[in-house]
Amino acid sequence: MKHVLLVDDDLVFQSALKPVLEREGFIVTVANNGVEALDKLKSTTQDLILLDLNMPELNGIELLKLRVDKTPVIVISALDAEEERIKVYELGADDFLSKPFSYRELTVRIHALLRRIAVVRAQSELAEPVQDILFDDSRFVISISERPVSFTQTEFKLFKYLFERKGQVITKQELQRRVLQKELGQFDRNLDMHISNTRRKLSEKQLPKSLINTVRGKGYSFALAS
Repeated sequence: MKHVLLVDDDLVFQSALKPVLEREGFIVTVANNGVEALDKLKSTTQDLILLDLNMPELNGIELLKLRVDKTPVIVISALDAEEERIKVYELGADDFLSKPFSYRELTVRIHALLRRIAVVRAQSELAEPVQDILFDDSRFVISISERPVSFTQTEFKLFKYLFERKGQVITKQELQRRVLQKELGQFDRNLDMHISNTRRKLSEKQLPKSLINTVRGKGYSFALAS
């Protein structure tokens, strides 16, 4: 599920929009101003920011100037003068929607933007080779191309088990027994959940999720990008 950070000081607007986004399958975090938003961005991983401009303490323009990550941004604001639009695009916003707007149009734009981002990231994954991979067994941290990724103990063991057998297809049954230390049940999705979380953490560091490759009907393999 995708995470959306809604940054707006209008509590009535927040309470109306949040359930709309949740019905679309998003996990929504709310911030009432730019200061709160910066704190949320430091402590959580977001897939999209919905950003109002006119807020107390730290407004949307200032937040765009201060943010350091590349989380996509859709500005939602009643301040829709041409100079405001140009300014937010120059500061890295991906889209601008003037209030008032239809919730349907917003959700369509969100899905369209996330699809475009997914295509760009997939192309980047294919193009970017992975260099050194170093394992810190005491902290469950794996450094890939000098980017440290923190895993849970189980995720760490899964990644390392596949890495040590790169080029081989490892069945789900083997991973379940050797890493999770139990037999694979008919409806057991535990392994799939750990693989999904591991891939997500790789993606968050702009590393290829395809390092852990699904071999349909057989299992998983470790594949270095080239």
